Amino acid sequence: MKKGIFGLVVLASMLFMTGKEAFAQYEDDMVKVYRWYSSVDRNYVTLAEGEIQEGQLLQWKYKDKTLLFFAYKTPGPNRVAVYRWTNPVTKDQVSVAGDFVPDADMMQQGYTLKTLQFYAPIRRSENHVAVYNWLKVKAKDWVTVPEFGDTDKYIKKGWRQKTFQYYGIMRDDVASRR
Repeated sequence: MKKGIFGLVVLASMLFMTGKEAFAQYEDDMVKVYRWYSSVDRNYVTLAEGEIQEGQLLQWKYKDKTLLFFAYKTPGPNRVAVYRWTNPVTKDQVSVAGDFVPDADMMQQGYTLKTLQFYAPIRRSENHVAVYNWLKVKAKDWVTVPEFGDTDKYIKKGWRQKTFQYYGIMRDDVASRR
C-alpha cells in the first residue's frame, strides 16, 4: 500500500515537473513585439524585444513604446519569418512577412538592410490576433497594427492600404493594455 501511494506521488511529481518544463520551454521561445514612434523621422517602427537596445532608441528620440503582441523566436510549423526592411532615403522601416513581398520588389522600392525579427503564426487560434500593415501614402510610412479595438480610426488619420500580414499571440500582459 505504501509503495502504491509513494508511486502515485512520484508519478504526479514527474508529470508536474514535465508540465512546468514544457511551459518554461514555451516561455523561452516567446518574444514581445513593440511599436515605437520616431519624433525625428515622424514614423513608426516595429521591433522585437532586444532587437535594438532601448537606451539607443531613446537616444535616437524614439518614444511611445507600445506592446503589440508576442511572437516566436524560432521557426516552426505554421509560422512565417517576419523581416524588418529599412529605406535609407525616406527613413521608413517596415516589418513584413517573409513571403509577402519578393526581396527584389522591396529593393526596387528603395528598401535595404533586411533583418530577421521573429516568427509569427499563420493560422488563427484562440489567443491569436490578426496583424495588419497600414500605409500613409504621403509620408511613405508603414505602421503595424494588431486587429483589436477601432482600427479604422487609422483611415481618419490618413492611413490606407490595410494589408493582412500574420497573427500575433495575445497574452494577459497585452490584453490588459487594451
